[in-house]
Amino acid sequence: MREPHIREIVCLEPSALALRLKGQRHLTLLESVMRSEHLGRYSFLACNPASSLEVTAEGTFLDGTRQDTDALTLVSRILAANRQRHVPGLPPFQGGLAGYISYDFGRQLEPDARIPGFAALCPDLVLHHFDCVAAFDHMQERAWIIAESAARADQFEALLNGRPRPLGSHAITGWQSNFTREDYETAIARTVEFILAGDIFQANITQMFEAAIPEGFDPLAFYRVLRLKNPATFAAFMDYGTVQIASSSPERLLRHDGAAVEARPIKGTRRRDSDPSRDANLIADLTSSRKDRAENVMIVDLLRNDLSRVSKPGSVKVPVLCGLETYANVHHLVSVITSELKDGLGLGELIGATFPGGSITGAPKIRAMEIIAEIEQAPRGVYCGAIGYLGFNGKADLNIAIRTAQFADGVARVQGGGGITARSNPAAEYEESLTKIKRIMEAFAP
Repeated sequence: MREPHIREIVCLEPSALALRLKGQRHLTLLESVMRSEHLGRYSFLACNPASSLEVTAEGTFLDGTRQDTDALTLVSRILAANRQRHVPGLPPFQGGLAGYISYDFGRQLEPDARIPGFAALCPDLVLHHFDCVAAFDHMQERAWIIAESAARADQFEALLNGRPRPLGSHAITGWQSNFTREDYETAIARTVEFILAGDIFQANITQMFEAAIPEGFDPLAFYRVLRLKNPATFAAFMDYGTVQIASSSPERLLRHDGAAVEARPIKGTRRRDSDPSRDANLIADLTSSRKDRAENVMIVDLLRNDLSRVSKPGSVKVPVLCGLETYANVHHLVSVITSELKDGLGLGELIGATFPGGSITGAPKIRAMEIIAEIEQAPRGVYCGAIGYLGFNGKADLNIAIRTAQFADGVARVQGGGGITARSNPAAEYEESLTKIKRIMEAFAP
């Protein structure tokens, strides 16, 4: 088992250091902007990976070479071949795979589902093998380079000590949705009909806003504004050449600490209000809402079922049910489900059992995914997929990529929506979809 090289460095703001890495290959920033001891403690920064795993419509590729093995089996093999001792006292990601899994990758995990093969917005999966990473502990205000060797640490430290690269514009205007308000409300009503007919209990329906990327636009400049407008526990920025991603997600898909698994689904949302009295009323309305609690409990049951497929019998627990969490723009109901992974299973099997996250599909999951595809008539790309890391030390943390903008082929895309149940009001659901992306659109404003 390999021993990493560890070097403490000055703890600067991770997004500021990202400016010094701008232009390096596959820049990856996983950042806790809204900081707390339990959810927002760590950030990670990496670039210039040793190798790259990519899944496209043409197949699965490792460093550009087509593979006959499926992607999650390859993930398990790569993690096993590069096992590394976890160093206590340091942030949990100490080298490994990092990147994203798109929502549309879920179609490969459910080949019997009746989901059209939409033209992809980006590769279905991109995971880079980072043998060198800068890791930040915001509670201790300390940072380290953790590398395969001293030579790799030297190279990375030289980049981190370089001059910040200039930024372009963060502004984009001229957004258009793929739904009119009337069409979106009709789509919600149709989803309710599916529910009343017994097809599903709920489905997460979204609309997509698109705009042409203007000359001079800089995705990293946009992320720098977004992280201030909408600070989040599971934020991320990635520049992967053909696609750039800026995420300010508050939601964890799953965390694995080497033994225990944790999922934190969000279901139930109210906007925030600057007036404390009105804000308190919105909180009271959310926490007392039978519709929102029912929606949350349904997804908790779905995730308990997903996790039970790969967890030790009797280990699946729900320590928090419909807890309140508050963010920059919204209040959420969040539940916590924990379990212990079965002996002999790894992160590849865990992802295969839980992806895509139930909170952004619905229940039952496969039928909900079919109805989503039928109603939205579009791929989702990274949105509603997952962003994060799978460490060589057995640690892993993946967000659900909501509150996320993606840039590819000259088009910027932002999506927003919500969970639909039998009690859903189409007009209210339309307004909620706009509330979800309000801070993102403010970050694009000139």
